[in-house]
Amino acid sequence: NPTRQREVMTALTAGLAVSLAMVPEAVSFSFVAGVSPLVGLWTTVVLGFFAAAFGDRAGICSSASGACSVVVAALCASHGPGYLAGCAALAGILQIVAGSAGMGKLI
Repeated sequence: NPTRQREVMTALTAGLAVSLAMVPEAVSFSFVAGVSPLVGLWTTVVLGFFAAAFGDRAGICSSASGACSVVVAALCASHGPGYLAGCAALAGILQIVAGSAGMGKLI
């Protein structure tokens, strides 16, 4: 089906473009947070996977934010980078709860 092939190519091209744009963002936010750039890159990969697997809006791009990196920097400075995974998991749980409660309409 030519239409399906076009949709697949469009999705792959968009995914590649977003991936290339997120690399410098992930590396810079990892420096702000005080962790290794590899941590930022792997976090972006995992975030992208979950956004693609469970996201339901084609027009929404998921990425890190400057506000989050500042909070994470303080967390890593005071408790060490070992708490980073727990912080990310807690943030995800809170987002799931907020989304399930229908709080997205408040944005």
